[in-house]
Formats: sequence, structure tokens, C-alpha cells
Amino acid sequence: MNRSFLILGGTGDLTGRLLLPGLAELVDAGVLDEPVAVLAVSQQDWSDDQYREWARARLTEHAGHVPEKSRDRLVGWLGYRHGDVTLPADLRAGLDRAGGVPVVYLALPNTVFLPTLEALAEVGLPEGAVVAVEKPFGRNLADARKLNEVLHRLVPEESVFRTDHFLAMQTVLNILGLRFANRMFEPVWNAQHVERVDIVFDETLGLEGRAGYYDTAGALRDMLQNHLLQMLAVVAMEPPAALDARSLAARKADVLRAVRPPGDMRRDTVRARYTAGTVGNRELPDYTAEDGVEPDRGTETYAEYTVEIDNWRWAGVPFRLRSGKALGADRHEIVLRFKPVPHLAFDRGREDGGRPEPDLLRLRLLPDGISLEVNLNGAGDPFDLERRSLEVDLPPTRLSAYGLLLNELLAGQAALSISDVEAEESWRIVEPILAAWAADEVPLLAYPAGSDGPARG
Repeated sequence: MNRSFLILGGTGDLTGRLLLPGLAELVDAGVLDEPVAVLAVSQQDWSDDQYREWARARLTEHAGHVPEKSRDRLVGWLGYRHGDVTLPADLRAGLDRAGGVPVVYLALPNTVFLPTLEALAEVGLPEGAVVAVEKPFGRNLADARKLNEVLHRLVPEESVFRTDHFLAMQTVLNILGLRFANRMFEPVWNAQHVERVDIVFDETLGLEGRAGYYDTAGALRDMLQNHLLQMLAVVAMEPPAALDARSLAARKADVLRAVRPPGDMRRDTVRARYTAGTVGNRELPDYTAEDGVEPDRGTETYAEYTVEIDNWRWAGVPFRLRSGKALGADRHEIVLRFKPVPHLAFDRGREDGGRPEPDLLRLRLLPDGISLEVNLNGAGDPFDLERRSLEVDLPPTRLSAYGLLLNELLAGQAALSISDVEAEESWRIVEPILAAWAADEVPLLAYPAGSDGPARG
């Protein structure tokens, strides 16, 4: 199949920081060994050469790990067309120039997804075309349903790729291997043995010039409505019949359907934003003083909520999801805390008279690794217990998360995509939280940049 790649929003930050480097990785790995027409469409009035110079600079900045020869080869395949992605005539001209069977990638703000897809539906796409839509998928549940309706008129569901690059992260993929390729883990992966699950993505980064997007989204929409719920779905899903798009999507959708939104918003959700402080050796201003921020909007930079899953496997187990910016340390992990043993004979030599910590399984992202924290006999008294961690650091992968996603896209595979049901169920889960926060039922807390986050009373 003669594939082409049409990037709508081809001069944006996403394209320069992630898409072009991912394509360069595919060139270097030999996955793309024949020239592929890559056409960017955007509103800058540029020539092909001007766009190639822009792309070369972005690749130098963001794809330094890819040899210059491979980056230059990709640049030679790039073309550019000035156009409005919401106008059918401009899209038709872009598709005609790209030729082949296109992958159409919406590297756009989600506010223009719907008019762009409606324009594409008016133009039509050839059989075998793939449409990729970035996150967040829509602005609310009603918008997500409308987007799905238009997408289903445009291409079959199996040709829709709702992108979430967290699904292509090495540790997230390794959850599948850990659970379903090892007999020792799956029998204890349930409410009988697991006390709680934490899914955390804490960042030391602040806004980094993204106020135009972030101040209208906030941490809940940016991270917890999509990335972290997808990780929950992979952790909690039932064993799939096969590792293909249909099986994975069905099992993840089952989990998300069973997620019960928080019952007590003040108890089970937290929203906060950072004030001025120091992160490492960087001084960060108050969030409300950042360029492009409207303080009265009340946008949160820290979001947390706890949910339960109403099914046989997970009934009664709390799943806590949290993410925040400008925190004191990067912490990217999924933690399964197991229940204590029913009877502990090891009570000799414990001056505090307490019990040892239960087993913890940590699945770390960025850098990727897995650790299992257990209690073992001590080196001194043979009947005393000491805490030990069994560590595995995962080697770097050949392709980044975006490189892997683009490889799947160009192959027409959707196993690492979000399905229509998942996209809508994710909004169902968070919409009651958004409504409670908009009504100020939950106070907007503050935390200094560089701290551990908001203090709760």
C-alpha cells in the first residue's frame, strides 16, 4: 500500500517536538526505507523550503538522538501547503498533493477537531485511509460523542487512531507481559490481595510556555481524563483473548464502564494550583503570574481523585489518580500495595511492636523500571525482618512512544489506540468532578512550587 502522511497543524509544537522526531526514528530504524510523502498543512504562508528549514531546526532540537543523515533524509520528503484545515477545498488540495492512501493526523487543538473532521467528511477519504486524533478527545462527553459520530461517517472504527502516547510507553506495555505471561502475578491481581492502587504522574515542570492550551484545560483534562485513566484500564482489565485492537479495546472498555465516579467530591477529589517557589535551581512565579493565564478562570495545576471499580475483580479497592505540575520531584509510577499477610509470626526483635510494610509493586515510567518491595529475613537476627527491593531497570527501547505509535499508524494497526467507547466512558467518569469543581463544591487549594503538593486538612 502506497502510504502518505498528512499532518494538519504541521507547524505546531506537537509536530516539531514529537511527530517529526518519531518519523525520523522510523527512517533511522529502516521501518521507512522508501520515500514517503509527508505533507504539512498549516496557516503560515510558507514555501516547501521554508518549512523544511523549520523542520530541520526542530529535529536538531528534539531528535538529536537520531543521526543527522536520517533526519536529513526525512526533511527531503517533507512538503508544505498553506491552508485552513476547516475548509474542504484546502483539505482536498492537500490530499491530492499528498497522494496515496493517507494517514491524516490532526495535530490540532481539540477545539477545531469537529470542524476539521466535518470538512474531511465532506471531502471523503479513500479506502484504507487512517485518521489520527490527538488528546484530549473532545471537550466533554457530548463533544466526544459528536466527534465519534463524524469519524464513523468518515472511516471504519478500526481505521480511527485516538492517540494516547502513554499506551506506547515501555512500562505500560510491560504491564501486559507482567500480568499475562507470568503465572505468579495474575492470581494475586485482584481485590483479595491488593489493598489499593496509586497511579501518579508528578512533574517538576511548570507551564513551559503552554498557557494558551493549559489554562483552558487544567490538570484534570490534560492528564487524568486520558493518560492516567488509560493506565488504570490496562492495570485493571481482564485478560484479553489476543493482543489485538479489538480484544484490548473491549477489555479496557469493560473496566472503564465499571468505574464509579467519586461519591464524595470533597473527600475523594483534590484540586490545587502552584504559587511562587523554587524547583531545583529554578525560580517559578505564581501560576497566575504566568504569561497567558487568566487567574479568574480557576485552572488547577494539580488534580487528584479516587475511584472504585464495580466488578468482581476489584470491588472495594480504591484507585487513586494524581498529577501535578511544579512539584518538588518527578514521580511517574503505578504502585500496587498488597494486603498484609493474615498472620505474622515474625514479632521477635520488633521494638516498635508494629507490623512490617506490606509488599509493594512499583511500575516506574521515565525512566522505565519495575521494583518489588518485600520483607526478607535480616542479616543479623535470623527471625527479624528487613525490607528489600528487587529491582529491574528496563533498557531503552529502539523507538520512542511516538515512534512506536507512528509505526502502528502507518501499518494500519490500532492496538495502541483508544476506542470510541473508551473515549466516551472517560468523559463520563470525570464530568461529575468537573461539574463539582466548576460549582466550587471543592476548594481550590494552593501549594508552593517545589513542594510535595497541597496539604489537606
